[in-house]
Amino acid sequence: MNHASTLRHSCGRGISFGVLCLIAPLMLTAQSSPLRNTLLPAPSNITAGPGSLSITKDFTVSLSGAHNPILEAATRRALAGLETNTGTPISKDLQSPDPTLTIQVEDATGTLPTLETDETYFLSATSSKIVLHAHTVFGALHGLETLQQLVQAEGGRYVIPTVEINDSPRFPWRGFMLDVSRHFMPLPVIYRTLDGMAAVKLNVFHWHLTDDQGFRIESKRFPLLTSKGSDGLFYTQDQVRDVIAYAGARGIRVVPEFDIPGHVTSWLVGMPELGSVQRPYRISRTFGIWDGALDPTRDSTYNFLDAFIGEMAALFPDDYLHFGGDESNGADWKANPSIIAFMHAHNMKSTDELQTYFSTRVLALVNKHHKQMVGWDEILTPGTPKDAVIQSWRGVESLAVAAKQGNRGILSAPYYLDAMKTAERMYLDDPIPDNSILTPDQQKLILGGEVCMWAEHITAQTVDSRVWPRTAALAERFWSPRQTRDVPDMYRRLATESIRLDGLGLTHISGPESGLRQLVGSEASASQLAVLISTLSPVPFHERYHQQKTSQLTPMGNAVDYTRPDPPLREDLRVLVDRYLHSSAPADHAAAHQQLQTLFQSWIASGPALDALAPEHPKLNQLTLRRSQLP
Repeated sequence: MNHASTLRHSCGRGISFGVLCLIAPLMLTAQSSPLRNTLLPAPSNITAGPGSLSITKDFTVSLSGAHNPILEAATRRALAGLETNTGTPISKDLQSPDPTLTIQVEDATGTLPTLETDETYFLSATSSKIVLHAHTVFGALHGLETLQQLVQAEGGRYVIPTVEINDSPRFPWRGFMLDVSRHFMPLPVIYRTLDGMAAVKLNVFHWHLTDDQGFRIESKRFPLLTSKGSDGLFYTQDQVRDVIAYAGARGIRVVPEFDIPGHVTSWLVGMPELGSVQRPYRISRTFGIWDGALDPTRDSTYNFLDAFIGEMAALFPDDYLHFGGDESNGADWKANPSIIAFMHAHNMKSTDELQTYFSTRVLALVNKHHKQMVGWDEILTPGTPKDAVIQSWRGVESLAVAAKQGNRGILSAPYYLDAMKTAERMYLDDPIPDNSILTPDQQKLILGGEVCMWAEHITAQTVDSRVWPRTAALAERFWSPRQTRDVPDMYRRLATESIRLDGLGLTHISGPESGLRQLVGSEASASQLAVLISTLSPVPFHERYHQQKTSQLTPMGNAVDYTRPDPPLREDLRVLVDRYLHSSAPADHAAAHQQLQTLFQSWIASGPALDALAPEHPKLNQLTLRRSQLP
């Protein structure tokens, strides 16, 4: 999947430091509460009171209701997190007779979440006790994440403020898609991504496993798919099972995507007989939309797909499998006389009708193996069966067409991370906008949203800085009430959450810092360079692609790769300017003035510093050229 020609041309936007405060996300009933709210995503309902509970070595836990190994392991992870963040040794015994924290779960059956899983939880903290209640283990997992977010410093100690939280997600499908075809992502990236998702209550890992640039999953039935189409970079079935178990233990479903009938060059390298045109195929190194496509007219194609779908359905336990369906340009279909004859014999006037025929037959095979099919906008036609789920890269209007037709849908169009949009801009785009034309019943068919990370311009070293922390802001859009739209408050909480995510092992902060050190060879020089880099944002996918003519072989270790989208300085500067312009306290106004002056002076000094570094570090020539173009 690429979508470059239709979506990405409209995704760029310059940095704007003006933000609009709309509606406060939380109303705290006790204004004197010590709670410094940094919860993200914001809970559905929260009531804060006076007082707090100190975290000491006497902190204990009891699993008093139903429980299973998933809950036990998650509780111990949460306790280890509390221990690390507070420096307080905490017992990992889960059956204390006089617990500080009591966890009550009603139903501990099932080891994997589903679309229908009840994720609600209730959390009550007083000055002496904490109770976490949930209908399911997976709801309790969310409550444990919230509990860790509540910890704050107060009077030389770490505490959990007095609070009551009733929380449940707005949408049941809160996804993150990672493309591992265009650039392969090793398992450590997958695991830390799942850790980050769990921290912000995302619950669907959409694994884009195949595309023109690589077939990334082992098929025991058809080993040529990986032996010829992966460059040796793929996940074994045992590794996939481990990922599924790891994700499930964190309340996350794994939905694989096998993109057909287009975007299949990597399939055809090993099995060219599946193609619509018989030619030698090589793994695509460049990006775009290619002509190669499965032949939708031959029974042998569907015999292969039946066997392949059966193998993948047995490997992936989730109820849903994604089969793409996007951007098949029809060129190879038109070039094959047998396919043209088939279209005439079946009164098909366009390749769109042929794709509808193909999608319908694939859907029947998916259903045969007791799964439900997800696909991109292109699979939707007036005759598309109602059990097909539509993921929309085109936008809310396209999604509305699906809902009006009775199909469930997922919105992704506004949430393409490679467009390099700010968290603010994506955050304000809602799967069901205020001006939605859908009826209440049709709105219920909108399952949620999915953040998409396409991999043309990322590697294992740079992916985290493209994904985080912006994805955390979008997790709030999918979880929290519609009226949670206060952008400055979101950024305030996001800054704290970004540090938490860094503590989980995500590299969105440390990765760019390391990259700058590699560019210039020393910490001191990297610090000088970081001043300039902090003022910049990377260009959107389409601009870099067209300017640099990037491919799978393009090195991704330049300054642009270590420049963070929506850099923290953007919001920090907005806050500082606001203080300078509007503070009524003379001392605060003067402090803001001094901070701004110091900041601007550092910017001025960064120019000569860059000029001094560039002759010894040719990779910096791009930056010196860009600086010379500034007014």
